[in-house]
Amino acid sequence: MDLLIDSFRDKDKILGILKHIKHETKKLQKPLNIMEVCGGHTHSIMKYGLNKLLDGDINFIHGPGCPVCVMPKNRIDNAYEIAMQDDVILLTLGDMIKIPGSKGSLQQARSQGCDVRFIYSPMEALKVAQENQNKKVVFFAIGFETTTPMTAALLQRVIEQNINNLFFHINHVLVPPPLEAILDSKDCNIDALIAPSHVSVITGAKIYKPLLKYNIPIVVGGFEPLDIMDSVLRIINQVNSNEVKLEIEYSRVVSMEGNIKAQELVDTYFVTRKHFQWRGLGDIEDSALRLKDEYARFDAEIIFDDILSKSPIADNKACICGEILRGVSKPVDCKVFGKVCNPLNPLGSCMVSSEGACAAYYKYKNVC
Repeated sequence: MDLLIDSFRDKDKILGILKHIKHETKKLQKPLNIMEVCGGHTHSIMKYGLNKLLDGDINFIHGPGCPVCVMPKNRIDNAYEIAMQDDVILLTLGDMIKIPGSKGSLQQARSQGCDVRFIYSPMEALKVAQENQNKKVVFFAIGFETTTPMTAALLQRVIEQNINNLFFHINHVLVPPPLEAILDSKDCNIDALIAPSHVSVITGAKIYKPLLKYNIPIVVGGFEPLDIMDSVLRIINQVNSNEVKLEIEYSRVVSMEGNIKAQELVDTYFVTRKHFQWRGLGDIEDSALRLKDEYARFDAEIIFDDILSKSPIADNKACICGEILRGVSKPVDCKVFGKVCNPLNPLGSCMVSSEGACAAYYKYKNVC
């Protein structure tokens, strides 16, 4: 496996593609603004200095493909409010525990004695619920289409095993709607998209077909530097040939149709929400999921409705995470980046999340 990964990080291969890119960019009328949608792509671009290699020819615009970064403060407050209840164990994944809401972070809630735990897999929630049957165990579920099937599989197991004390606060969001919102905006200057790869493994590349109406190249690319460089070359070739299409660069794992069984599992338990508030993007219709009505007994938003905040909450005025997520600013444009706002004292989600653009710029500042 290491040898396989190393081949996608091979310096000579990367420089070989760079040579082709430099040759083809001579035919361009202007530098291309390419949005890499996923935070994983952003980190690879920064880590391997691809932005520097392509400087002057390609301008990478960082997209809203980090599920932690796009989570609005009122949803984070919901997690905090639930965690503060005496009879609750709140479970969540990774970076969510550090994101500050208007009332504090889950990490702060835990320091006040609340039972907040982060888990590596949703299935760990089963054991927690079975071992704490006198408690309400709430799984704060986040993620794009990549992680939604795991939440659906967990709910399926809960029903099969007749577990009655495990509930779900659903924060699963969808990739295409926020991209449409960005591409429709007046300040959009995006010439092409490198679409998320892990999402596409589940959904298939077909979900991006409607975006071709914007007449921009779309390439589903892998995360390794060779993948990203190949994706850039494919985009440039499309522009030079005046042939806009949807391509799959990451064909070793992504297909046009995706994982049908995973899609069916999600469709069994979830429907789209009419409204969902995105950090930096506002309210976007049909851009997130919720549990179907027949599974309302597992829905933490219904169970805890009387204590949950509903109204949108403004972000810190010094933080420009919203502008970064829309692709109109970069982390270095923020006056507090790397100063008041840093990994030890993050003001916004783009610095907290391991996939956030601010975290990438800070971590690889000596490279980029």
